[in-house]
Amino acid sequence: MNKPKYLSLRGLGICLSVSAIVLFSGCATTSGSNVTVSAPTLMTTAGFLTDYARLKTNPDIGGTECWRAPAIDASKYDKVLISRILVSLAPAKKEDSPKAIDPSDLTLLTDYFHKALTKNLEKQMTVVDKAGPGVLVIRIALTDLVPTQVSRSVAGTLIPYGFVAEAGSGVAAGLPAGSTPYLGETGMEMQFRDGASNTVLAECRDTQIGRKYAADVDAGASGATETWVDGYMNSFQSWSYAKNAMDKWSLLLATRLAHLRGVTPTK
Repeated sequence: MNKPKYLSLRGLGICLSVSAIVLFSGCATTSGSNVTVSAPTLMTTAGFLTDYARLKTNPDIGGTECWRAPAIDASKYDKVLISRILVSLAPAKKEDSPKAIDPSDLTLLTDYFHKALTKNLEKQMTVVDKAGPGVLVIRIALTDLVPTQVSRSVAGTLIPYGFVAEAGSGVAAGLPAGSTPYLGETGMEMQFRDGASNTVLAECRDTQIGRKYAADVDAGASGATETWVDGYMNSFQSWSYAKNAMDKWSLLLATRLAHLRGVTPTK
């Protein structure tokens, strides 16, 4: 009879600890910029793009790998068409990985990504539904969707010293610092075409993984605390990291396109 009480008290202590961190961090809002990070070893080759060998990491877009046609004049594109987002899921990589994903989850995620892209791009370009002159067509495939294994995240927190063991598990597994093997992955491949000629103008790919114990040391103590809280709280929701990755990609894309078109990015 005492065991359930002991576990409930332990769970209460964890909740109080997290609440205290949130309180002292000034009730920070989640931006998604630090709680997910590019994982080069997990990037996909799904066959959606034309030539993966020419993709190179672009420091202006985080860890995303991209290629752009030489002498492209981005300023002539003042309209954008976001094609229907496709999903190409790879087989499970590990024995304990989810074997299937609820179709309603896929619809939720593709709709979320489309809305995030529209929200960011429409601040500087007209979002249209038909291709034509002056239209930049964006084609996207989600190539890797692995949800957070919430049960393992909870267990890692409840087990004594689990926090310390988890914090370094990402690096030990060849993944970015702060990640753990069960936090899920979100991969995408993106292609840009001319709306009139259908010529391929650019291609990119990226795979983001969540960081439960992310710490941005360059941002100082308050920034590190905010990142830690956001990552910690997201680790208890199946698709939070995927949404963070989509928010991050949408903002990066809109900002990069603004720079290429010679206009000031609008926040």
